[in-house]
Amino acid sequence: MYAQLLMLKLGGGMRSIGEKLADQSFLAIKTLKGFKGITFFGDVESGEYASLSIWESKEDAEAAAAVTGPKTEQAVKGIAKAPPTRQIYEVYEPKA
Repeated sequence: MYAQLLMLKLGGGMRSIGEKLADQSFLAIKTLKGFKGITFFGDVESGEYASLSIWESKEDAEAAAAVTGPKTEQAVKGIAKAPPTRQIYEVYEPKA
């Protein structure tokens, strides 16, 4: 499995916008191939928000990024303090 970490810097006082973006993001990715789940989190004071999504394969995570990346950038244009960052990581699950 693979994890995709998306980070947004929205600034303080933007919780409602962060939650709206999370809701929209979930609707956009929940039916994509290989999607396993997503968790959203953030720091209200700093306005840094993130999501960690889990995918069956690296290819699924990359395909999802290709679809959702431009949509995310458009959604935060003029709102975010910096461009979104996105990384894909291999997931290790302990054997014990």
